Amino acid sequence: MKKLSLFAWLVMAASAQAVELPVVPVEYREVAHTYTAEGLVEATHQSTVSAQIGGRVKEVNFDVGDKVNQGQVILRIDEREAAQAQAASSAQVMQAQANVQNARATYERSRRLFDQKFISQAALDKAQVDYKVALAQAAASEAGAGQASIARGYTAVIAPFSGVVSARLVEMGEMVMPGKPLMTGFDPSGLRVVVSVPQDKVGDIGANAMVEVAQQGAMAPDGATLPGRWIKASSVQVQPVADARTHSTQVRVYLPANEKGLYPGMYVRVHFVVGKSAKLVIPASAILHRSEVVAVYVVNDQGAVRLRQIRIGDTNENGLVEVLSGLKAGEKVASDPIKAGMMQSQ
Repeated sequence: MKKLSLFAWLVMAASAQAVELPVVPVEYREVAHTYTAEGLVEATHQSTVSAQIGGRVKEVNFDVGDKVNQGQVILRIDEREAAQAQAASSAQVMQAQANVQNARATYERSRRLFDQKFISQAALDKAQVDYKVALAQAAASEAGAGQASIARGYTAVIAPFSGVVSARLVEMGEMVMPGKPLMTGFDPSGLRVVVSVPQDKVGDIGANAMVEVAQQGAMAPDGATLPGRWIKASSVQVQPVADARTHSTQVRVYLPANEKGLYPGMYVRVHFVVGKSAKLVIPASAILHRSEVVAVYVVNDQGAVRLRQIRIGDTNENGLVEVLSGLKAGEKVASDPIKAGMMQSQ
């Protein structure tokens, strides 16, 4: 077997590197120019259910994180006191109806006697007034019975809409009074991001916006934090009121319905598109992070690999990173920095 010279072996190795190592060009591309603001996710539909009747909590059917359908009973309050009040109201209705019958009979009898000239006009008027008072008392008793029936229905606390329980504010056996908060829930299908934008930037904000959600705990093989997930906003709403202290305006960025992986209270970044410009960019996957060092592996025409430190800017929704210094258009960088580092060390 013929032995190769050292020079021939290096040439073959360099050729193999050039063939096997994928590269991407450093080039100018027209990308969106954005203004970035930080905000929090909140639910567009959220509420706190409070007690409408006093009593002791005897049943709690849901806890934090549970999904609840509209109309389900989320907890119950002891209804014995409300049942007794309803029974008392029903008895008052029966008594009032009996009084109405008696007053009607008296009035009709008085009217016949008046026609026969046996009683005076004053006696007839009194019988008529007594009859009207009995009718009014009966109506009041029926209204009270209806109110007692409604109050008894308040012992079963019903979910006003379908959603997720975010806070439980009461325990089993606890005594509650009207107005006491019981549970808080939100509808996860409708979310928005609220950010504060300086007044000098409000005029540049349009309907186009992207929401960047950081991937918590997700790390690349080189130890760098992976770029966040990007979500296109469905609409942008600028509130017509400014804060007098900060001179900023609240902007609501609405997210698509049923967006997964988001919940109220999350920290996100909103990138408002305010224009377009040509920027020198490379894919985010080509960048190597080592502590505070940001670098790429530059590959020349002969296939030689060299590590070079660079300075980068923002990352857009397409995974392209702006290069501020360290590279120039036309150069090529390794798209797989881990593989490039292994080949360089060989």
